[in-house]
Amino acid sequence: MAEVLVYVDHVDGAVRKPTLELLTLARRIGEPVAVALGNGAADTAAALAEHGAVKVLTADAPEFADYLVVPKVDALQAAYDAVSPAAVLLPSSAEAKEIAARLALRIGSGIITDAVDLEVGDQGPVATQSAFAASYTTKSLVSKGTPVITVKPNSAAVEAAPAAGAVESLAVSFSATATGTKVLSRTPRESTGRPELTEAAIVVSGGRGVNGAENFAIIEALADSLGAAVGASRAAVDAGWYPHTNQVGQTGKSVSPQLYIASGISGAIQHRAGMQTSKTIVAVNKDSEAPIFDLVDYGVVGDLFDVVPQLTDEVKSRKG
Repeated sequence: MAEVLVYVDHVDGAVRKPTLELLTLARRIGEPVAVALGNGAADTAAALAEHGAVKVLTADAPEFADYLVVPKVDALQAAYDAVSPAAVLLPSSAEAKEIAARLALRIGSGIITDAVDLEVGDQGPVATQSAFAASYTTKSLVSKGTPVITVKPNSAAVEAAPAAGAVESLAVSFSATATGTKVLSRTPRESTGRPELTEAAIVVSGGRGVNGAENFAIIEALADSLGAAVGASRAAVDAGWYPHTNQVGQTGKSVSPQLYIASGISGAIQHRAGMQTSKTIVAVNKDSEAPIFDLVDYGVVGDLFDVVPQLTDEVKSRKG
């Protein structure tokens, strides 16, 4: 069976959930070979092996932390040259998409971004995508070279499938452009204790109907009762009620959780583009004609200031 390269997203050896999802998808089309780079790369091997990696290629060098993107492209190209894979899979993060694009250009291959599923086809891996704000579902394949595919978080369930996970050192020769953009400083993101928005299984979002920054406490309370991430519409973040880093939509972040709860969000096409692939969608809005109700699985016509606190209390009572 052909090997499939999987780019590992990790923090000091702690593998992030989207990578484990990639391993699940990779097993459908071949044998996963993971590529872990930077500090703690070798520490990823146990988790990767538990989820199906037959081999783990690791490399650590100051360049991965001190410079942007290109050193990682150099390393992934070295892995590509060593393995000759049937496909290269990466998570659909901003950085990984840039790595994917640069790699595809270098190896003369096509690229598919934001896939939500993968399957074996007669001419190579076939990727499923949601297009035009999820109004259409498309199936695509790369007709030239080795497919380079980025996959949206929450597209596949994490499945354990123990494999050898043999660790091998990856020799990397950095290109002349690897040190072109240097990282001068880093500021740790302040932790909220909530899941990362794009990776969360449940997202609770608030929009214009929340009517003020102080009222987002209602949204946060429901999110915390569910162990969810907090999102916001563009109207809410433009008004300064919630950080832009939490914006869901075409110009914000794209999410695909198991459950998406939209409170006080009308459902403009720009917002729908960022959340319409959610598995189950619930909306709370006092306007029964709001466009959001056209795509929900469950809708509540009512004032969010009445409905959401009651929902929070009900969740807490059932958990308690």
